[in-house]
Amino acid sequence: MAVTLEKAQRVGYTFLKALLRFAFMVANNLVAIPSYVLYLIVLQPLRVLDSESFWYIEGVLFKWLLAMVASWGWWAGYTVVEWGDDVKAVSEDEAVVLVNHQATGDVCTLMMCLQDKGTVVRQMMWLMDHIFKYTNFGIVSLIHGDFFIRQGKAHRDQQLVLLKEHLEKYYRSRNRKWIVLFPEGGFLRKRRETSQAFAKKNNLPFLQHVTLPRLGATQVILKTLVAPQENGTPAGGDAVIKESKSKGLQWVIDATIAYPKGEPIDIQTWILGYRQPTVTHVHYRIFPIKDVPAEPEALSQWLYQRFIEKEDLLTHFYETGAFPPLQGQTKAVSREMTLSNLWLVGIQSLAFLSGVNADTPITVCDRFSCSALPGHKVLEPKGLRAGSGCVLRQRAGGCVLV
Repeated sequence: MAVTLEKAQRVGYTFLKALLRFAFMVANNLVAIPSYVLYLIVLQPLRVLDSESFWYIEGVLFKWLLAMVASWGWWAGYTVVEWGDDVKAVSEDEAVVLVNHQATGDVCTLMMCLQDKGTVVRQMMWLMDHIFKYTNFGIVSLIHGDFFIRQGKAHRDQQLVLLKEHLEKYYRSRNRKWIVLFPEGGFLRKRRETSQAFAKKNNLPFLQHVTLPRLGATQVILKTLVAPQENGTPAGGDAVIKESKSKGLQWVIDATIAYPKGEPIDIQTWILGYRQPTVTHVHYRIFPIKDVPAEPEALSQWLYQRFIEKEDLLTHFYETGAFPPLQGQTKAVSREMTLSNLWLVGIQSLAFLSGVNADTPITVCDRFSCSALPGHKVLEPKGLRAGSGCVLRQRAGGCVLV
């Protein structure tokens, strides 16, 4: 009887905790996402006058939103340990990030572990399934300039054309650095059987922990964003770099996500927190773009080889609980990724204050963008000087310097 009562109490506690966490998540979304949208609406004049500053501010807000998602998992005890190359060293360079895909929690894991990688988290472009457009975060990704891709043969050619146009229009105009995609084109459990059949038909290795990547999106990204080589031959086919300051893509970052016992975390678990504290492991390898072949056939083989190596990495991890050392190392080195609880609380507090104090939202603009708003003028307190850009607080039809 005591054991039964103990189990009932544990179930009751888990249910209550999940209910409270769900309520917090809903409240989080109801205040944070509308605030993000409204701030950017208010800042539209700045977008016209100073596009670079506008997208800088948008990137900061975007990073904060991703930090809120990361906090849901962090406070449930879902943490990340990183292995392999230190990607922070290339966070200021342009790179394409190739990630294996097991569950919806993969995205949340990346949102968490990229928080401490400098400014790049606010300068990223994500490629995701079009279904995410209709989620609560869809409007944010749409504004940020992420690309929603439709799967299936019927849409494949059209989607690749749209992707190329999207990259040419938004990637460098918004100063993006990293572009993240899941080349497998779906979750492992859904694609494994089809991938294994394809591998058998084409005399490719039998993979259990990953699937063979789909090639179209990666090829388009490399072809569009890799800068021409010094001898004038495009490194990525017919890539054209309009911005003379851009060096183009410089790195391919191969990220491999591994969960204990191969049991991935999904978005429901991330939100509700009913699973015991779990450490997710992420392994990075960095490849210079000059080592990536441009020809389609050679690129296909190169990508296949990366996922065959992912299979070996994951097999080693599931057998030993650790990733193997990098080439030239005798022992694998891991790094525990940490987030500041104080910082997360600060972000959450700012979000809720923005949502409940709608009459006096803090915004960032300049004298011209403020005066361009209907009925607004700069109300400048004595003793303060107005700069070309300043932090303002809207109040009573005007903006007061603070």
